[in-house]
Amino acid sequence: MPQSLHAGEGVVYPRSMRILHWVRAVLILALIAAGWHMTRLAEDDPTAGFFYVNHKQFGILVWLVALVQLTLRWRYSAAIPGLPPALRGWEKMMSHAIHRLMIALTVLIPLLGYAMSSSFTQSDGVPFFFLPHLPELLPKNDAAFAVFQALHKYAAYLLLACVVLHVAGTLKHRFEDRNGPTDVLPRMWRSRA
Repeated sequence: MPQSLHAGEGVVYPRSMRILHWVRAVLILALIAAGWHMTRLAEDDPTAGFFYVNHKQFGILVWLVALVQLTLRWRYSAAIPGLPPALRGWEKMMSHAIHRLMIALTVLIPLLGYAMSSSFTQSDGVPFFFLPHLPELLPKNDAAFAVFQALHKYAAYLLLACVVLHVAGTLKHRFEDRNGPTDVLPRMWRSRA
C-alpha cells in the first residue's frame, strides 16, 4: 500500500515515476545539447541530417514520456510525496513553480518543434522511429516557421534554466541536510528501505 503524502522519512515516488523522471532527464539534456550543436553545423555538414532526424524523433519521444508521466502523476496522486514541511515558504513556492514549469515546457517544446518542422517549406517532415513521417497538420509558411523556431529555442533555454535550478536546489538540500528533513533526493533515487 502506498505511503501517504506526509508519511515522513522513507516516502519515495512510485518506481514507474522514478524511472520516467530519469529517462526524461537524460533525453531532455541530450536533446538540448544536440539542438545546440546541430544549429551550429554548416548546411553541407554530412552529420547535420543525422542530428536533425534524431532530434525530431527523440523530441516526440520526450513528449510521449511527458504525457505518460502526467498520467502517472494523476493515477498515483495519493502516493506522491508532498514537499517537506521543513522547507521555507519561498523554497516551497519556488519548488512548486519550477516543477510545474518543467512539466509544461516538456509538453510544449516538442509541440513547438513539431509546428516548426511542419510549417517549414523545405522540411523533410517529422519521422518517429519506425514511422517515416507523422502527419503534418500545419500549412507550409516560413513566417510561421520563424515564430515557432524562436519559441522552440527560447522555451528550450527556459527549460534548461529550470533544470539547473531544480538540480541546484536538490544538491543544496542534499549537502546541507543529508538524510535530513529537506533532503529530497532519496525520494526520486531509491526504493524504500
